[in-house]
Amino acid sequence: MSTLRVEDFAALRDRLAGRVVEPGHESWDKARTAWNLTADQHPAAVVVAASADDIAETVRFAFDNGYGVTAQGTGHGAAALTSRLDGVILIKTHEVRGVEIDPETRTARAQAGVLWMDVTGPAHEHGLAALAGSSPDVGVVGYTLGGGLSWLSRTYGVAANSVTAIEVVTADGQIIRTDADNDPALFWALRGGGGSFGIVTAIEFTLYPVPEVYAGVMFWPIERAAEVLHAWHDLVPSLPESMTTVGRLLMLPPIPEIPEPLRGRKFVVVEAIHLGGEREGAKLLAPLRELAPEMDTVATIPTSALSALHMDPEHPVPGAGDGMLLSDLEAGTIDEIAGLGTSGALDALLSVELRQLGGAIGRPTPGQGAVGHFDAAYAMFAVGIAPVPPAKRAVMAAVGTVIAALEQHRSDTSYINFHEQATDPAKVYTPTVHRRLAELKRWYDPTDVIRSNHPIAPAA
Repeated sequence: MSTLRVEDFAALRDRLAGRVVEPGHESWDKARTAWNLTADQHPAAVVVAASADDIAETVRFAFDNGYGVTAQGTGHGAAALTSRLDGVILIKTHEVRGVEIDPETRTARAQAGVLWMDVTGPAHEHGLAALAGSSPDVGVVGYTLGGGLSWLSRTYGVAANSVTAIEVVTADGQIIRTDADNDPALFWALRGGGGSFGIVTAIEFTLYPVPEVYAGVMFWPIERAAEVLHAWHDLVPSLPESMTTVGRLLMLPPIPEIPEPLRGRKFVVVEAIHLGGEREGAKLLAPLRELAPEMDTVATIPTSALSALHMDPEHPVPGAGDGMLLSDLEAGTIDEIAGLGTSGALDALLSVELRQLGGAIGRPTPGQGAVGHFDAAYAMFAVGIAPVPPAKRAVMAAVGTVIAALEQHRSDTSYINFHEQATDPAKVYTPTVHRRLAELKRWYDPTDVIRSNHPIAPAA
């Protein structure tokens, strides 16, 4: 594997306020570690950036000296990147973490390393909400570059549509502020096209006046999976765009981090998020409550509390999984998924979710980016804990079983943020979008300086 030459270390360090960490350094293993602990990253070097200027200097250095460069705010999706780090400088942006909230214009500006939990709390203080991800410690930038599916997206659309400006370092080290009027082609590519076009140093986006929601989770023993999932699936077509639901199988490990009533147990659950009052929300969910859930946490909560609803871990974990978009679901497929859950065939997994899409998620938007909507009815994501290689093999075998059961409903496109394994972008985007992305990659980065976990290759 390529590493930085000794003379290069000194030259790069002299240009940065942050740190350069090379292989063999005492902090090397810490520096190269991603949020997903299964990602064994071996880049040429790691730069822990202290500012946007550090990011730009690193990109210029890479451009001038024949290295590739990539950026990582957290590393949730790092598993897809590990095989492409030879000769690549990895920029860690977690110390570049400034957030600005403007309640008058209802906008936010988040720097490269900002997490969603850095935004949702401050925004809520002004009665505002962002189109945040379901995990509190997912990075704003990476999530948004992939399109961004929020609990609020059936009402307000994918997160990329709410972006108003992006500050980005291009492959030759230039810092550009791009929006609908300034370099609109790059602005289009960055909104859903992933991280192949530059290193984003800040992103600005719209906030929405949603101070609270009626939301929570209903739990039933997994033995009732078929009954509950059918009731949920029957209910979905009647739900307004103000409500989003998830049908989910949970196989919870017997570890102290799991609350005692849930620890070591298996459940079928329905998660619900309603952008409205309790009276209307309770009426919509009445058919599910008639099934007498064992636990029911649905209540009026601050929008900022949605980050805990999906019960995602708030610290690095060794995980493996994958996902897909579905054009539809049929009763027989529901039976098959439920049967897999009750039979124990999915016990290597932690979760299999079927997330309701539609509404504003499915509508094209004037001026949208590379991903402005998803022409699909559901998103599936299956994941498990994989602390050692045999566990990862078992997890991915179970993920494959789920995908095989749903293959007949696979959509023509996909959601890149739900792909934790290396995925050909030609299978993610429509042919027209993929072709334009490849052409823009050739224009902005013909020598492929900027690397990403799901790379767009320059057009030939």
